Amino acid sequence: MAKHIFVTGGVVSSLGKGLTSAAIGMLLEARGLKVSIQKFDPYINVDPGTMNPYQHGEVYVTEDGAETDLDLGHYERFTDAEITRDSNFTTGRIYNSVISKERQGEYLGQTVQVVPHITNEIKAAVQRVVRPGVDVAITEIGGTVGDIEGLPFLEAIRQFGLERGRENVLFIHLTLVPYLRASGEIKTKPTQHSVGTLRQIGIVPDVLICRTERPLEDHVRAKIGLFCNLSADCVIEEKDVDFSIYEVPLVFVQQKMDDLIVRRLGLQGGPRNIERWDRMLDVLRRPKATVDIGICGKYIELNDAYKSIFESLTHGGIAHGVKVNLRKVAADDVTNRGAAEVLKGLHGLLVPGGFGMRGIEGKVEAIRHARTSGLPFFGICLGMQCATIEFARNVLGLKDANSTEFDPNTPYAVIDLMESQSGVKQKGGTMRLGAYECRLSSGSRARNAYGRDAVVERHRHRFEFNNEFRERFAAKGFRCSGLSPDGRLVEIVELDGHPWFVATQFHPEFKSKPTAAHPLFSGFIGAALGQRG
Repeated sequence: MAKHIFVTGGVVSSLGKGLTSAAIGMLLEARGLKVSIQKFDPYINVDPGTMNPYQHGEVYVTEDGAETDLDLGHYERFTDAEITRDSNFTTGRIYNSVISKERQGEYLGQTVQVVPHITNEIKAAVQRVVRPGVDVAITEIGGTVGDIEGLPFLEAIRQFGLERGRENVLFIHLTLVPYLRASGEIKTKPTQHSVGTLRQIGIVPDVLICRTERPLEDHVRAKIGLFCNLSADCVIEEKDVDFSIYEVPLVFVQQKMDDLIVRRLGLQGGPRNIERWDRMLDVLRRPKATVDIGICGKYIELNDAYKSIFESLTHGGIAHGVKVNLRKVAADDVTNRGAAEVLKGLHGLLVPGGFGMRGIEGKVEAIRHARTSGLPFFGICLGMQCATIEFARNVLGLKDANSTEFDPNTPYAVIDLMESQSGVKQKGGTMRLGAYECRLSSGSRARNAYGRDAVVERHRHRFEFNNEFRERFAAKGFRCSGLSPDGRLVEIVELDGHPWFVATQFHPEFKSKPTAAHPLFSGFIGAALGQRG
């Protein structure tokens, strides 16, 4: 029987439950255990696929085509856990399932209620990630204890702990211990109240993780433990890390939290081995050089909107032993001030994915500058489409070339709606999603970067390169170097004679790790290093 860890949060949101869960998973794997990780999100949307990045941040796509929360990206970057659509459940998805069953008569005339029907569905969702060989299943509960929308999830895991036995279930509560600068004091009362609220629900935390900007002295930890009914060694300090989120596991190692978990759950884990992780952190601490990369986007002021992009660029730097300095470039700034001025001093330019018309012309102009100046360029999803539009206008002479997403009446629809998307009206979960195979052209930069003839990458799009223009692009050195197995869909384009001009319709950032950089990100950073002189 797999053991279960439930991670809840208190005092305020955005404390980093996802990072904490991922770090715990990484340490358990380092002891030879197999883990699975999932997140429950209390909002009523069935998934985040239709949500604005300003509210939700990045939509993370799994191998099996689920649009999920960005915390799943942390899970995959930190661990080798299998992440699928069963790794993210929302209130909307839970209720949708229960209502569907009720309509089909599966409840045999019962009055359908939150308890037991919704809570039973949540408990069944917990079990969905317990695959053969899994030793520990980690479940993160989104939101904050005390939120009305989170109550069914907390009630479900309370029941789960009772049914499975406390020897098989561990409750970890993450809270904030604020420091008041005016009085020079660390305040424990918010944490006490948060734990009190959790205990009123019927959940008694086994481990308390305290987010803090100041170290917790022994007497403070003892006080928290006393008032929260925990021994001091079960009160873990999670101080803000100095330079990288990848330090978080080491914060836990210093306090022997993995020992605590293994002992409390009776796990048969071996000795901890984090040598590979330590080597990666050594590169981050002592880079041999720096490289400046610009990311030109629409939501650039939001870190979470491009979370996987930012992390993957860091991974590309790790692969070369260098630090990547990220310069966030607003697409509208390029339009207003000009690409040469805004992009001055950069060693590389990345244009990420997105939707909607705003910022398109700025991205197109930034790409034109990269193409003509020899600045290494990497385009992803919409970035590839903008590169196609730019080349059509400025090299092929198709002045009004565009995507039908932005101009349905363009005379040169170099980017057009995919045939499979024609007639699709429903928005949620209807794009081309998940993993698809791509065949790489011999001698292409993509083929050389990957080191193989075929790859599988994740997608999230409705529009695609228009094959009617393929020969005209190729004649000018803009070649389609990655195609679907049937040759119909263009997955990668690149420009001959340029230091690095590669763009993908898929999202390589979803398959990059700090200990194993994605080949295209590594190749891009390598090309950018060549610009340093």
